[in-house]
Amino acid sequence: MSSSAQHDDNIKSEAEAGAEPNGGDYDLSRAIDSRGGLRQGLTSYGDAHFSLFLRKVFIKALGYSEEALSRPIVGIVNTFSGFNPCHANVPQLMEAARRGVQLAGGAGGGFPDDQPARVVRGADEYVPEESDEAQPVDAVVLIGGCDKTTPAQLMGGISANKPILHLVTGPMMPGSHKGVRIGACTDCRNNWASFRAGVIDIEEIAALNEELAPTAGTCGVMGTASTMACILVGLGLMPFKGASAPAVSSARLRIAEETGANAVRVISAGEKLKPQSLLTRESFLNAITVLQAIGGSTNAVVHLMAIINRHPAIAGTITLDTFDEIGRRTPLLVDLKPSGSNYMTDFHNSGGMAALLEELRPILHLEALTISGKTLGEALDSERIIPVPQELRCIQPFGSPLYPASSLVVLRGNLAPGGAVMKASASKDRRLLKHSGRAVVFAGSADLAARIDDENLEVTPESVLVLQNIGPVGNPGMPEAGLVPIPRKLAALGVSDMLRVSDGRMSGTAGGTIVLHVSPEAASPESVLGIVKDGDVITCDVEKRLLQVEISDEEFERRKEARRTEVEKDDLKHPWKAREKMRGYRGLYMRSVNQADQGADFDFLRAEGPE
Repeated sequence: MSSSAQHDDNIKSEAEAGAEPNGGDYDLSRAIDSRGGLRQGLTSYGDAHFSLFLRKVFIKALGYSEEALSRPIVGIVNTFSGFNPCHANVPQLMEAARRGVQLAGGAGGGFPDDQPARVVRGADEYVPEESDEAQPVDAVVLIGGCDKTTPAQLMGGISANKPILHLVTGPMMPGSHKGVRIGACTDCRNNWASFRAGVIDIEEIAALNEELAPTAGTCGVMGTASTMACILVGLGLMPFKGASAPAVSSARLRIAEETGANAVRVISAGEKLKPQSLLTRESFLNAITVLQAIGGSTNAVVHLMAIINRHPAIAGTITLDTFDEIGRRTPLLVDLKPSGSNYMTDFHNSGGMAALLEELRPILHLEALTISGKTLGEALDSERIIPVPQELRCIQPFGSPLYPASSLVVLRGNLAPGGAVMKASASKDRRLLKHSGRAVVFAGSADLAARIDDENLEVTPESVLVLQNIGPVGNPGMPEAGLVPIPRKLAALGVSDMLRVSDGRMSGTAGGTIVLHVSPEAASPESVLGIVKDGDVITCDVEKRLLQVEISDEEFERRKEARRTEVEKDDLKHPWKAREKMRGYRGLYMRSVNQADQGADFDFLRAEGPE
């Protein structure tokens, strides 16, 4: 059949598909839209056939034939950026994914998801959500990697509710310095701390700089990128090997091809494998179990809360307390930096997520569905897991964990009534997990930078370093500034860890006894963190899940009232008030972002809409 004849036949069959058998009224646009492919989401010109005709006119300008355009269409999200080495392999992944789509009988096309390195996730999820909804695609392969990309894509994917398949760029390989393996970015921080303390000189830190990130890919430890990749497998949205295969490996390209082929197969499953149907509460409980078992990034708590609150059927059913409850019964099994000593390549060579999930079987919800159409239990049963001798594995047996339970903990008390998060397993000085000390308070990042290395700073190893105003509103975007450096004069004495408290985030590659995401944040008129002063005694007790400041009730109320008055008066400088008159995207963000315990997401994008 000629191309034009096939086109005419398609138009005729579309008209017939829209007709009511008894000659009644029908919605031709809806009938055409229900057939998927290029026929969905047509611009309305009052004539559905003309709308489809016009769309084909312009898509054919790219060289597509009528046959190609009649196939199921898979969108492939392009996150390549010349500024982001984490995504340097995206062009190759797109090509492999498109090959998989074509081998399975579909048509694959890419569209951009502008993604400079480590951008604010709050803005980020707009692109996949709006693109997924606007583009005439039947399923979407979401290529991402660096920290906030994958959670942003999943948030947009849940809201758009089209079939989504994640494809991460994969971790980089480790480098070497003086015969010792090193890798971004836990070793970046450890070695920089040694440089600050005067242990290594400028020549050595320069040499280290060449080896810490020797290949393309995401950080090669259990940072936020690797954590989110493992969580995607836990959610059932990615093949087992998809979380850990190195970015520069041929395995990563085979995974991309498999993902493209799977995207075509998923289309025929209908509603069953769309994210709002596929992802259940049990899916998320599995993901949180994985987070605890891998000693994952604290950032994942914020990301997962934002993702959960996008899901109409699950929003509100999982809170910070759920993370803590699961942590109490989940052992840390993966020996990777910063909680352990190995790298993602070791995790992959130990069997990766399949081997880990096999160990976690007793506490997983095996009935949860995966994107393959199988339950998690069925997928594990059908996976060939090659045994690796225990002495060569970085995955501990369930009964002999690296850390018994509660890798990540949720703390509450008068200092954090909305909750705060700590990665207890990454503490460098376990004595600090139960500690009281006098606060040394920094009013923000600029104040910290100006005074942290001042020889006259009144600080001791027992002090508690408090950093205010780096939360979602206080410092828009909630930067990863929560890893307050050890004051230089203490680092020079060999102090490597102190109790630190802030309303910000920190890199998943970082370690230390650090309390993060304090809610409400210091900028809020209701914040307790915002009224803490130098010399106040702060107590952290991880076993009791307690974070409090030791001041009298009278002083507590006096300070809070003074704080409210200060915020109300200072409507030009204080971000909580100034945001009411801000213009543009910044104003939209500042007025709409919610607190860390709710995911630091836009309130109008939550499942239930604005608060």
